[in-house]
Amino acid sequence: MWKTSVGSTGRLIQLCIGYFFFYVITGVTVKYFLGSPKFGLPGMTGTQFLVYSTVGGTIIATGVVLIWRWYRIRSIRLVRLAGLTIPSELFYIIPSGVMTAVVIPTTTLMYTLPISVMVAMVIMRGSVILIGRVVDAVQTAQGLLDKKVYWQENVAILFAIGAVAMNTVFAHEKNGFEFIHNKAALIIFFSYIGAYSIRIYIMNYYKNTRGKGKPLDNKGFFAVEQITSTTVLIVAGFLIFKSPSLFGWSGSVIDQYRGAITHPLPQWPGAILAGMAFGAVAFFSVFLFMFKGRTATFAGLVNRLTSLIAGTVATLLFAMFWHGKYPTLDEWISLVLILIAIYFLSGSEQRRVRELRAEHEIGPGTDAKGG
Repeated sequence: MWKTSVGSTGRLIQLCIGYFFFYVITGVTVKYFLGSPKFGLPGMTGTQFLVYSTVGGTIIATGVVLIWRWYRIRSIRLVRLAGLTIPSELFYIIPSGVMTAVVIPTTTLMYTLPISVMVAMVIMRGSVILIGRVVDAVQTAQGLLDKKVYWQENVAILFAIGAVAMNTVFAHEKNGFEFIHNKAALIIFFSYIGAYSIRIYIMNYYKNTRGKGKPLDNKGFFAVEQITSTTVLIVAGFLIFKSPSLFGWSGSVIDQYRGAITHPLPQWPGAILAGMAFGAVAFFSVFLFMFKGRTATFAGLVNRLTSLIAGTVATLLFAMFWHGKYPTLDEWISLVLILIAIYFLSGSEQRRVRELRAEHEIGPGTDAKGG
């Protein structure tokens, strides 16, 4: 097994590999279960798949943190509340978990739109890259971040913006779908971005308020966040299920949601299994966002660019084996821009590792080639 140390480039690469692998599975399975029955595919609606995949994802993510008791977070400050002694970090990790409950369904819903997996990933991931840079600027102004954002990271962002612009402006499918002119797409997109903005700020607040020698318990953070998001999803799911009688809501989406539960489709076990891959993605995503010694700009770029490349592979695999659409010219141009961004990030990583070693934040022998 490839052994690496905390904060090393090797550990970073390991997380990227895991993230890439499970995101390829996620990207392919979404399109598979939503695919047309005329090609022998299940033909689920986006709502139906969302129900089953969310169940699978929460089973994996929440199950792991409960079984291994990651929720026992190591706090740097305990406080008293209603006669109980609790970690002070709960006051902002729990809100982060609420935002996660928004991110989970909106991520899947973006994939249900009539655009390729790669376009959906470029739109979402590219926007989150920009959020990381804004968070660094805000937390630097607040005195929370004492690390410099290297020029290579800023250049990488410019290429990431180019990749996003290529798809948001020019990407449209043969059926006439255009992202910027679709109301449903914009609602989903801005819900996703708004929730992620708050979440990334909180993640970096947690990371940047740990002094030297203080515990950076990423597993504990993930556990509290995941338990919160699961609780919110269960409550929201129950209210939506009961919404016709409670709120008088009706419509095809509500009917599809309720029907997926009361009259499960024959393919529901496979859809839940597919959702488990997305649950596995959550681990790698959070640990990359909170990677030791890196700025939000860098961590966000690494996280998002990895999933963008996974989107390319997912699109290709689905096209090769399940009659999907191959990436278009503008999508390939976006991929080239992404690879250029990664080139600049590699230069940033080499500088950062030297800096961290000099400050004794990571162990000796850790270099840009691994742990």
